[in-house]
Amino acid sequence: MTAKTRVMKEYKEISRSQADEAIELLPDERNILLWKGLIKGPQESPYEGHIFELGIKVPDSYPLAPPAVHFVTKIFHPNVHFKTGEICLDILKTSWSPAWTLQAVCRAVLALLSAPAPDSPLNCDAGNLLRAQDMRGYSSMARMYAVEHAKACS
Repeated sequence: MTAKTRVMKEYKEISRSQADEAIELLPDERNILLWKGLIKGPQESPYEGHIFELGIKVPDSYPLAPPAVHFVTKIFHPNVHFKTGEICLDILKTSWSPAWTLQAVCRAVLALLSAPAPDSPLNCDAGNLLRAQDMRGYSSMARMYAVEHAKACS
């Protein structure tokens, strides 16, 4: 199965179900291998009440290789590179499986927002706050970035 065939199959499934209110996936009009993911910050997290944009690039070798996913919206999180938006998530690197879909990848990113992994930080400032157990400082910074850079949920 080619990447385009698989992505078209996923697109049809997403169009039919759209049951996940926290995730919206939108393909580029000119290139089905480029997507925009809009994710709602998880409840009871510093990201709650805001929408974050993900850039998703599906490689020609998909689903055998993972998509390249990054945050377009600036976000304060230990597992997201401050400048590039790169996401440190095992399923996007070493633990990828062809069983994963773009929707499932977005769910995994949401789970990472709820449960950051400070021991493998791409953003050392965020990781240091969490490792020092300064939840108040981390939450304040994360909320401030969300208010400044993310779109508020309506």
